[in-house]
Amino acid sequence: MPSDHSKRKAAKKPKSAGTAPARSTATVEPNKASLNQQAPGADRSVQIQFPTAVTSRQRAVLHGIASKNGLSHTSAGEGDDRYIVLSSNEHDASSEKVEVPACHAMSDEAICDLVRSHFHIDGSTEFARPPAASTGTQQGTRPVRKGVKLLSLEDFVSRTLTLLEMEREAEVAQAQESIAQRRPEVAQARGRALLNLRLRDAEGGLLGRTLLSLVSNKGGGTISVPLPAHKVTPHDVVELRPSKGDASAPAIAGGVVHRVRDDCITVAVEDMPDEGLDQPLRLDKLANEVTYRRLKETLQSLGGAAAQAGPAATLVDVLFGRAPPRFVACPPSWQPVNARLDASQRAAVSRALAAKDVALIHGPPGTGKTTAVVELILQEAARGSRVLAAAASNIAVDNLVERLTAANPKLMVVRLGHPARLLPQVLGASLEAHVYASDNSALARDCRRDIKAANAKLLKLGRKDYAERRSLRGELRALQKEERQRQQRAVDEVMKKAAVVCATLSGALMRELRPLQFDVAVIDEAAQALEATSWSALLKAPKAVLAGDHLQLPPTVISKAAAQKGLSETLFERLQGMYGDDISEMLTVQYRMHACIMQWSSDELYDGRLTAHASVAEHTLADLKDVSLGEDDMSVLTLIDTAGCDMEEAAAEDSDSKRNEGEARVTLSHAQLLIDGGVRPEDIGIITPYNAQVHLLKELRHQSLSALEISSVDGFQGREKEAIIISMVRSNDAKQVGFLADRRRMNVAVTRARRHCALVCDSETVSGDEFLARLVQYFEQHGAYLSAAELVPD
Repeated sequence: MPSDHSKRKAAKKPKSAGTAPARSTATVEPNKASLNQQAPGADRSVQIQFPTAVTSRQRAVLHGIASKNGLSHTSAGEGDDRYIVLSSNEHDASSEKVEVPACHAMSDEAICDLVRSHFHIDGSTEFARPPAASTGTQQGTRPVRKGVKLLSLEDFVSRTLTLLEMEREAEVAQAQESIAQRRPEVAQARGRALLNLRLRDAEGGLLGRTLLSLVSNKGGGTISVPLPAHKVTPHDVVELRPSKGDASAPAIAGGVVHRVRDDCITVAVEDMPDEGLDQPLRLDKLANEVTYRRLKETLQSLGGAAAQAGPAATLVDVLFGRAPPRFVACPPSWQPVNARLDASQRAAVSRALAAKDVALIHGPPGTGKTTAVVELILQEAARGSRVLAAAASNIAVDNLVERLTAANPKLMVVRLGHPARLLPQVLGASLEAHVYASDNSALARDCRRDIKAANAKLLKLGRKDYAERRSLRGELRALQKEERQRQQRAVDEVMKKAAVVCATLSGALMRELRPLQFDVAVIDEAAQALEATSWSALLKAPKAVLAGDHLQLPPTVISKAAAQKGLSETLFERLQGMYGDDISEMLTVQYRMHACIMQWSSDELYDGRLTAHASVAEHTLADLKDVSLGEDDMSVLTLIDTAGCDMEEAAAEDSDSKRNEGEARVTLSHAQLLIDGGVRPEDIGIITPYNAQVHLLKELRHQSLSALEISSVDGFQGREKEAIIISMVRSNDAKQVGFLADRRRMNVAVTRARRHCALVCDSETVSGDEFLARLVQYFEQHGAYLSAAELVPD
């Protein structure tokens, strides 16, 4: 039964989610000492109101010019509507007002022309200085923010090599523990193994490898069965062994994951195994020793003489504070390919185009970070720059490829590696597709057909056909060698012609990229990438643009000790701390969330700078087709409180994760209520920070909820749903909340929602943390309140 506390809270009148809390506008006051001074050389009273497209850096420089030359200057407006006004005499009501037409962006040169023409002032010197110099940084000093302790290149390389070894050891130990489990089901539950698979097909692949397609063996393999939840992703190193038997026995085959589908995993192996694939199989995810080795080689190159003489020599100095960031005096004019870019996106692209060494694009949730990145790449390519575009995940890279090819089908974009999703746009740009279209690949296709035929014969042979097996293996080796040589020539030809090469950061270590150099390296999702992996791309270019958000989830680090000692700190976060707004532009208009969902995140983490675009600011579930819900259920924000409802957390059996069965049933009940009201299951997501709760929710859901997506916070980063339900799990007398207190984790969870966000939690437990207490209070103040007892009968 609910406690008195719960009854009291349940009696509250629910509040509908209206407009987000009002925010005050800030105004920069004119320089009082200069109000009555006439600008040198000015013969009339003039006032110029610059358009809102002028960037924050340009406004800052204009304020400095005005103060220096006795002009009146003031800024007003909020976010994208902020503007600056300069005038030669603020008291003259008859001032000549200069009309500056609204535009997508203004170059420094155009602004200088206006100031020179109307005030007879040359501001080119101020605009030519690096951003930090305009704030008084002396020549020769490092424009690093006060209080920031610089990390030397030598210390970074030494420390990171040690931490990477700690991480490698932790991953190896985890993999070995998984393989050695006496209960294989435990390894599968932890996502590092898949049991009872069968080989569906074997065919030739790129550069002579063989592709093994593995599917579930349930039901005798006659129907397509979804694979269990797992952590196997493209490019993971895996081993195949019998599903039953000794897990420590030698593997039948080892390879790299090529593709992942819901019902099939394709593994690329160098050589087709002689036998053992005609039985139920087990797939185990291993530690990727090759990646660790290449990362160490990258770090050693970074700290060695090669980096000092390579294309990134100056960039290395800037990123370790040994030289200031530089920007061109007069940024080139450009016309957006995407005419729908907002002012903050245009400012971010302009800043990045003007950078000589490095620029950051800071993209809070829903602000169109990738839209800005795509525009930047297109603009760089149009200027003749050769671009390496990389990201931490395959999904992010595929997204870049799709959008680049859609924006400019004639641009030669090469997707290095194997796409995780088989979409036509991605396949057409993949290295494999380009290679197949080249003249050098024509004869290689004949080799591939022969390889597939030989593999088919090999599968049909019995174990006693030794002589024929040896003959076929020799034939396969010769065919694979010939195919590899022909395709390598085709690969070299394609890579030389590419204007934009897209790859994961780990893919940037592949042999196809080793001899190549670029004009600019662009890294999307930079705040989710280990700094060591970022350098795999950065060492190939003199200029870098990093896009991300250090206030969302950091990269996953298995070793807690390594994370605490700094391995989880990303280059994006480090540079944001070193240089801040001197090199960074924040996107400020978000296109995903109702204003009430956004405002908590904006106020809590982004200094209240975000605004909701008019297309989303007031959208609700009621706007969706065929949706009819009660007033409380339609609320944009809903707090479902389990306090006093005897829904305690519990430790998971096979891990140190947490679960809460009572809260899980409440969460599913709310999801069912939304579905009964007309919301499609595909439009609802359930997020929980604990993997054990993910598994529990999937076990408890009814058939009617089968299309409902249930995932961890990490699994939902970069995604969105019309409705999100967050199960926070923690409920204990000690008010312990664990990693729920991580602001970044809750920021990601809440901001996945477009029209409705429900928070299911024990308010008494989570309010023991100040940050979470403010979150609960925000939901109470701006949304509906329900006791969990109202959703789950006694």
